[in-house]
Amino acid sequence: MSVIQTIRNKYGKIAGAVIAIALVGFIVSDARNGSFGNFFGGRDSNVMKIDGTKIDPKEYQVFLKEYETLYMMFNKGRTLDDATRAQMDEQVVQMMVYQTVAEEQCKKLGIETTEEEKKDMIYGENADPIVKQFQINGQQVFINPQTNQFDPQMIKQLEKAVNEEPQKYDPNGKIREQWESVKSYVQRMSTVNKFDMLFTSAVYTPSYVAKRNITDQNSLASIRFVKVPYTTVADNDVKVSDDELKAYIQKHAAQYETDQQTRSMEYVSFDINPSSADTFRQVDALMQIKGDFATTKEKDNKAFVNNKSDDVNSFSEAYLNKRTFLSRYADSISALPVGAIYGPYYENGGYRLTKIVDRKTLPDSVKSRHILVKTKYQGQEILSDSAAKMRIDSAIAAINAGASFDSMVARYSDDDGSKQKGGEYTWTLQQRPNLAKEYGDFIFEGKQGERKMVKVKSDGYEGYHYIEILEQKGTAPAVQLATITKNLAPSDSTVNAIYGKANEFAGKNPTAAEFDATASKQHLDKRVGDNIKVTSFSVPGLGPAREVIRWMYDHKVGDISGVFQLGEQRYVVAKLTAIQDKGLAEVNAANRPMLEQKVKEEKKAEIISKKYAGASIESIAQGSGQQPGQSDSVVLGASYIPGLGYEPKVVGYSFCPSVQPNTVSPGIKGQGGIYFISLLNHRSNPADPNMMQMQMAQMRYQQDNQTRNVMNQVLQQAVIRKADVKYNADNF
Repeated sequence: MSVIQTIRNKYGKIAGAVIAIALVGFIVSDARNGSFGNFFGGRDSNVMKIDGTKIDPKEYQVFLKEYETLYMMFNKGRTLDDATRAQMDEQVVQMMVYQTVAEEQCKKLGIETTEEEKKDMIYGENADPIVKQFQINGQQVFINPQTNQFDPQMIKQLEKAVNEEPQKYDPNGKIREQWESVKSYVQRMSTVNKFDMLFTSAVYTPSYVAKRNITDQNSLASIRFVKVPYTTVADNDVKVSDDELKAYIQKHAAQYETDQQTRSMEYVSFDINPSSADTFRQVDALMQIKGDFATTKEKDNKAFVNNKSDDVNSFSEAYLNKRTFLSRYADSISALPVGAIYGPYYENGGYRLTKIVDRKTLPDSVKSRHILVKTKYQGQEILSDSAAKMRIDSAIAAINAGASFDSMVARYSDDDGSKQKGGEYTWTLQQRPNLAKEYGDFIFEGKQGERKMVKVKSDGYEGYHYIEILEQKGTAPAVQLATITKNLAPSDSTVNAIYGKANEFAGKNPTAAEFDATASKQHLDKRVGDNIKVTSFSVPGLGPAREVIRWMYDHKVGDISGVFQLGEQRYVVAKLTAIQDKGLAEVNAANRPMLEQKVKEEKKAEIISKKYAGASIESIAQGSGQQPGQSDSVVLGASYIPGLGYEPKVVGYSFCPSVQPNTVSPGIKGQGGIYFISLLNHRSNPADPNMMQMQMAQMRYQQDNQTRNVMNQVLQQAVIRKADVKYNADNF
């Protein structure tokens, strides 16, 4: 105690000062990285800057939340997987850029959305389509059940219910949150929609264009052709220089110009797969219980399986026949006697033991009709047992006396789902476990034409059924199975071992040369992630990989990453191979193979064209080892040729005035090879003068729609390309 007291007396003030400095440092550090980052000289906390307008993370998250709500609403509550979320993140970034630019342009033009318009697009008779389709649990809620039409009054009813009685109508606040997100999105996009309409509403197809298109569609040619593949010239016979690659990029500048910086990488993947030890552990676990499983009594099979199997509620009372037993081992298992066990065997991600519980001959489907009188429904008493029994007896007596089954269904049955169909249902053998046991047992194990009253007690209801079996189809042997599954997954030790390999690779290969040499020596599959934008959230081949992309934009060419874990599937170590600035692409390690292939094809095209210049179709075919062909339906207004595929240049040459009948064209560079064609004839399908006006109207309508669709696709990209956007990769 004296030592502690001495420290307190001599060093208390010093310790206090150190703690104070540490606290100040912590606060400043937090401020630099938080909302006060700009004030303290830290990093920019904004997501991006669009033509000078800053977008902060909160605004980005609000927009993202709106997209998530719309996705969930129109996909019946389906949760977002990682791939869909990554795609959505990219869409949100692009839409925020487009929205910001569109709003600025509309502001300059004096185009705005008034408060009255905003109100009308939510609460008006002609509300926005998204408002009309608002759904809760997959059901549209603003549809009037009497008229089956959209009713804006139901919007106010919903808002009143969730605002005034949230505990009753919206206890977790989810409905209100979703509705507010939908309203926000609709109003947010109103100006963007007006901007779009400035362009799409201006679309107009002149009469002469429509007439020309009709003429083109009625113009046909017949040709003979031969295709000489590029592969007839060996790659080794074609050399490509760097200057030629650069010249190719310059010649095709529109294809190789980027609107923002991109980066490329190479990476090696260490996949997280189960080891042989993991396999042995699961197989051994099944072997340990196989004996007990074999001696388990029939009534105890369910408890034993559910206790030992990795699959939740894995025991099923269903009977499987040849059509429904979908296993590669179905024949072997079905041939076993009752009580026998098959396995362990591997299927669907796990090792299994399957026991034959029972075998019967059963129909694959049954058509039946019934009258149901309920005594209880969801725990609430409807009729006393005696009253229900008297009611069903009355129905049976009337049917036996000659009354129609349909009329008794309408009069007595409590099953509203089958009343309109005379009580009829068709059930499959797979659905049998979903039926009340007494009901299912009778319709599948009784005989066609037989009638019976059964008393049922299920989770949902209790009562009496009077059932008639109308038809049984597909009667065949069926088996009831009990299956124990041990899922095959990598153990912690396996995962740690794989991580160790990835970490060792990253640690021992800190340079690009060492990365390449070790990957080659260890026979690791080195893959490419090419042209990755700062706004990307996934990498082709890797899937969602935002952390990898952030690393790419914080390092220089040749840097080697640490170990990234992507989901539960793999570890990745990357090497940054190229940084491509905005503008025309440069030749780099990532795009070189593709560029070399393109330039080689051009050189091969020149070699092939010169080699067969002036030769006939037959001699070209013979010399190249190819078969000549003929097409009699080349249409001037199309790019696709039956038998050839997408070959617009061949179509063009088929109607080119310089290509005369019975002569051979020069080599035409196509998909995968060089075409030589010989024109046989041109012909036209004469247009009916009486139908011309109607055809022109249809053509103009089609052309207008096609132009609008194309415009909708390219307008956003064009606007984003022209915008001055600075992205902060770390802040997405």
